Amino acid sequence: MRVPSAFDLPDQLSRKADPALIAADERHFAAVAECLEESIAELSDLLDAELRAPGGTGRQAMDRDIEVHRLTGRLRTLRRFGLDLCLGHMAGADGSEPVYVGRLGLTDAEGRRLLIDWRSPAAEPFFAATHADPMGLASRRRYRWTRGRISDYWDEVFTADGLEGHAAALDDQSAFIASLGGNRSERMRDVLSTIQADQDAIIRAGSRGALVVDGGPGTGKTVVALHRTAHLLYSDPRLGHRRGGVLFVGPHRPYLSYVADVLPSLGEEGVQTCVLRDLVPEGAGASVETDPEAARLKASADLVKAIDKAVRFYEEPPAEGMTVTVDLTDVRLTAADWAEAFDAPEPGTPHNEARNQIWERLVEILRDRYDGDDLPPEQFRRALRQDKELLGTLQRAWPLLEAADLVGDLWTVPAYLRMCAPWLSSDEVRRLQRADAQAWTVSDLPLLDAARQRLGDPEAARRRQRNKAVLAAQRERMDHVVDNLIHAVADSGADGDDGEGLVTMLRGADAQVSLVDESELAVLAPDLLAGPFAHIVVDEAQELTDAEWQMLLSRCPSRSFTVVGDRAQARHGFTESWRERLERIGLDRIDLASLSVNYRTPAEIMAEAEPVVRAALPDANVPTSIRSNGLPVVHGSVADLDTVLDGWLAAHADGIACVIGAPGFPGTPRVRSLPPELTKGLEFDLVVLVDPEKFGTGVEGAVDRYVAMTRATRQLVVLTGS
Repeated sequence: MRVPSAFDLPDQLSRKADPALIAADERHFAAVAECLEESIAELSDLLDAELRAPGGTGRQAMDRDIEVHRLTGRLRTLRRFGLDLCLGHMAGADGSEPVYVGRLGLTDAEGRRLLIDWRSPAAEPFFAATHADPMGLASRRRYRWTRGRISDYWDEVFTADGLEGHAAALDDQSAFIASLGGNRSERMRDVLSTIQADQDAIIRAGSRGALVVDGGPGTGKTVVALHRTAHLLYSDPRLGHRRGGVLFVGPHRPYLSYVADVLPSLGEEGVQTCVLRDLVPEGAGASVETDPEAARLKASADLVKAIDKAVRFYEEPPAEGMTVTVDLTDVRLTAADWAEAFDAPEPGTPHNEARNQIWERLVEILRDRYDGDDLPPEQFRRALRQDKELLGTLQRAWPLLEAADLVGDLWTVPAYLRMCAPWLSSDEVRRLQRADAQAWTVSDLPLLDAARQRLGDPEAARRRQRNKAVLAAQRERMDHVVDNLIHAVADSGADGDDGEGLVTMLRGADAQVSLVDESELAVLAPDLLAGPFAHIVVDEAQELTDAEWQMLLSRCPSRSFTVVGDRAQARHGFTESWRERLERIGLDRIDLASLSVNYRTPAEIMAEAEPVVRAALPDANVPTSIRSNGLPVVHGSVADLDTVLDGWLAAHADGIACVIGAPGFPGTPRVRSLPPELTKGLEFDLVVLVDPEKFGTGVEGAVDRYVAMTRATRQLVVLTGS
């Protein structure tokens, strides 16, 4: 059967269809197609076998789930892309055979390497080679795929010998630059094959400490953040899913929707992605803080750290002793005993979980002092659990607490807030008070998160206690069954090894475990965002407050971060350096990388956008745009909005437009409608700004206008006069 050509070049590129240029590629793609078919069949069989195999328990079950996940992910990637797994090839200056680079590695049945994974060290020259440093390459070819076939390709040569066989397809930059102006869609398009050397160097940087990626609009910060995530998971064994994995934090929900396909297309489906709101249950309904001064006070890490003092207020041992009666026998419990029990939890144990450890220590103390009839341990415990005075004293001295109640008390009990945060002035304490304790705002979320981390889940503590009681009851029932069986064996006259072996088996720990019915136990679904994570990637990080940073630091004990942002796009200003900001919030090993080339925004748009931000931020790091499309920024009246959009839609069968700053404007599948603060990280073919001067004043207004203007990849229209 003849395999269809991988190339589908338009008429104007017919010179590139010369067999002398593409025959070797065609032969290689035929081998790739055959290998893909065999790989898909083999992976399908392996997956079916894994799914049919017994699930097992414990580590065995976990390993099986991981293998099923791995096989499913690879199968999905192979079926999703086909031949377009291949990004291009590179030829060495030593005359060796070209090496083809793919999204995944691919080896045929004879062991011939058909594709090397783009993340492998061997693939680095494909992205990083330049004319100044060719990294041993003679030439490089990149493909542009459209619906599974090559619609264009371009060659770059690095040596004089590399010219041979490439002259008709030489196109060092213009084809690449033209590709940057291609139509956008609702999801970020595939950009792996167009990654540039400056971006690749950051993608491949190590994971120790914090790496700051600073760059203005259009420099590919989001591309770098996503591809770096995939590269780290491939190259750094310390960050694998079994060891914590990677958390990717974006600025807002439209951003996460826009980039949702990128990591799966790179073969990584296990990365947790979220916005900061997702880290706290109350985040879904939280509103924006209306009082700027209250927001400023809550942005401080000091207030987050005050949560610890707020909890310690509920961890004071009783100052007086008491008498506990067990089976008509009095046992004295002194204030010193209470203090000893309250010291029992290990440092760092969440408050609600620690109470069970305190209770266990109290049981031990009382058991040691008890001199009455010898009660079985479980009957002794049951007697203590029925002592209302003992339980009430423990509840008052170390109550189970809800995070929402704790933080709500700070905003409604001035004396409590003053005790926990004594540096606040009387006016500031008053400023933070409110009538509805749990009318949550975004500024409250870091405090709620800190409280939940410090307290632990009270329901989880109760659930563990209930499960413990269930297991105790099961074991007691089992003991009765075992006693009856042993009596039955004795009555039957069985003796010798068989009888002794039965008794030993029934009394053994293994039997006690195997006879436990776990279906009676309450199970808590895991919080996938609770961490800890081995590495966290934060995009648009310039917007995070010190308090919000604490939410992420608590989830990453290794302090391994990729911090992506632009100080000039901080809506509330960013007067420090990145190093100063990050050292203040608790990071120490910090490396800086800068992106200065604007690949997205045409020079015509940047010429109007740059003065907007420099008026408020004279030292803004405005990147240099490398492309021009000859389309000037259009100015008009708001009354022309429908006309502008209708004309653009009629002239462009593909692409996405966005109207920014018109809250009542209804969006359509090809025309989005967003406020300026929800456009960070997004890009559109056409951007229409509606009354941008109404976006706000000062730094916030200037940044919103600058960000909105630089979302356009082709044309910008500014309408005023509403």
